[in-house]
Amino acid sequence: MKRILLIGKRGFLGNHLNQYLRKNFQIKFISFSEISNLKRSKDKYDYIINTSINKNYINKKYAKKFDNDLKISNYLDPKKNIFIFLSSRKVYKSKENIRETDKLNPLTNYSKNKLITENFLKNKFKNNILILRISNIIGYKLNVKKKLHKTFVDLFYEKAKKGFIYDNKKRFKDFLSIQKFSQILIMIIKKDLRGTYNVSIGRKIYLNEIIKWLNNYNKKSLKVINHNSTSKSQNFYLNNNKLMSKIKINNSLFELKKDCLNLSKKLFN
Repeated sequence: MKRILLIGKRGFLGNHLNQYLRKNFQIKFISFSEISNLKRSKDKYDYIINTSINKNYINKKYAKKFDNDLKISNYLDPKKNIFIFLSSRKVYKSKENIRETDKLNPLTNYSKNKLITENFLKNKFKNNILILRISNIIGYKLNVKKKLHKTFVDLFYEKAKKGFIYDNKKRFKDFLSIQKFSQILIMIIKKDLRGTYNVSIGRKIYLNEIIKWLNNYNKKSLKVINHNSTSKSQNFYLNNNKLMSKIKINNSLFELKKDCLNLSKKLFN
């Protein structure tokens, strides 16, 4: 059985991945503060996945002291440990049907920092690196006490509790449920993939449609107001053909809708 070290006990992704991945692999789940123990135990793990993040890595210009993935890599053996780096779709220029080979155009400190870390890890781990450029992930927050930044679901729920939702017109993005992301990651590990891949549903998801699903079990009557930002430059979806051709699993709009409806039930019941 493949052995995985999963880092990031305080976050949304870490807690969900721990729940799903341990059904298929031998998992050691630790907090970022425990990484110094890797000096003695790094040979025990086939894969390293870090979900922890420093808040300054999100908001400020790049500095090594803010880069958790860099710090973790210093305890690893690039010839023995396979590093799975969770990157972001924000390293690309926003447009439709974005491929892994398309132009990179990070505009925020967060996306610029992700790209810097990507390049460092590729140079260090060579053939033992897997970079996943991930679209918006939605899911229930489990036991996460504090989030460093708000997700699409957080923003929706915050507004819905106040009695309104936005009309997003024809704006669209690309979404994955945490359940589907976990399933994809399990298959990626089982197939022993390396390289850079887009992880997404691979199609337009109109924001008004996904908000309708997420709001399904909300019994409140909500006011719909116009969204100030209608910029087409924010519209995007990733082309996921490279990854899907290798792992060959179903990744449908029907599944996303079902997961959103289940999430709505948890949010509002």
